[in-house]
Amino acid sequence: MAWMVKHTGRAGYLQIADDLRKQIRGGSLAPGSPLPSTTRLAEQYDASLSVVKMAVGILRNEGLVIGQQGKGVFVSDPEQATVTEDLAGEVAELRSAVQEMSVRLARVEEQLATSTKPRSGRSSR
Repeated sequence: MAWMVKHTGRAGYLQIADDLRKQIRGGSLAPGSPLPSTTRLAEQYDASLSVVKMAVGILRNEGLVIGQQGKGVFVSDPEQATVTEDLAGEVAELRSAVQEMSVRLARVEEQLATSTKPRSGRSSR
């Protein structure tokens, strides 16, 4: 029996993402297991391919699934997702530090440029 998108006012792709998320968190879609093909999901949910792709895109953005070119979409390993989140946080901190250093360097360069300019009114004899 196909699970169908309900006419509740909530977008179909969100309903599909909710259902897939529930299956992943409930363990019926285990880490490393492939999601059914987009075509199969469209048939299962009685939805268009674009709606299914949007739903899978949400799960991908949440780190619940990962796509492998030419192989399919697979349920992420929660431990791997945590490592990815940690790395993303570290990269954000590094970007912030580099930005701050760039601003400070620009100030120092500006001060050096103004302190080395010859001052008018002084003779150089």
